[in-house]
Amino acid sequence: MAAGRAAELGAKVVLIEKNETLGKKLMITGKGRCNFTHNEFDIRKFTEKFGRNGRFLYSALSVFGAREVIDFFESRGVKGRVEQGDRIFPEKGNAQDILNVLIKYLAEGKVNILLNSEVTGFKQEKGKIFQVLLRDCQISAGKFIICTGGKSYPQTGSTGNGYQWAEQLGHTVIPPVPALNPIKTSDGWVKELQGLSLKNVSLQLFQNNKKQDERFGEMLFTHFGVSGPIVMDMSKTIGELLKNGPAKLILNLKPALDFKKLGQRIQRDFEKYKGRIF
Repeated sequence: MAAGRAAELGAKVVLIEKNETLGKKLMITGKGRCNFTHNEFDIRKFTEKFGRNGRFLYSALSVFGAREVIDFFESRGVKGRVEQGDRIFPEKGNAQDILNVLIKYLAEGKVNILLNSEVTGFKQEKGKIFQVLLRDCQISAGKFIICTGGKSYPQTGSTGNGYQWAEQLGHTVIPPVPALNPIKTSDGWVKELQGLSLKNVSLQLFQNNKKQDERFGEMLFTHFGVSGPIVMDMSKTIGELLKNGPAKLILNLKPALDFKKLGQRIQRDFEKYKGRIF
């Protein structure tokens, strides 16, 4: 999007892509459906969800936030649909629709796209980058936008090179910690539920018998633990807590019911389905 916008404003743009295709990570977002923005338009409330460092995002989102993202794609024929957790997906639920819009945007601006092109480093002078180095050539420019991603999903090309480059350019890098990732659990029985998806559940996080966090929504059991939106949202907090010792997750399948109502519901189902195997 940044490359397309720069070209739209008259710049001559070269987009360097490490992979053989564009949008490799975009295509797996939201299980291939691509939740491309959110339904929270109050920037202050939204940035608060990122904890104490959320203020860093405020300036950028004030210029181009969720409303602008929605307008951008709608003006190009892709409407959004709000789903649980205020996530907005393309109306047809297909990540390819989002990618097609962005590729067309690049084409409109005559952006030169270099696929299978891995950046190996930069040349700088007086604290300013003037050349990017590829395996078989160098590219000089007046401005550079470096978009490397993190290091959590190397299969998509995000191998963590950005941290090394940032240090070479004089930046201080804070050691990265896991966030927005699935959780591996120690309970063996969890593996037996692999593939089971749950909706409208509550997940509570405890350490030393004190509740640290709670989320509501969807989750999924995997062969190694748990995943899904509410687990991913909680993963950063879990990672921080595990530095101080073990933590516990408590799952509530019916958070809208108190113990009395839950007991009545179970008794009703036993009467209704007696003789069957649960």
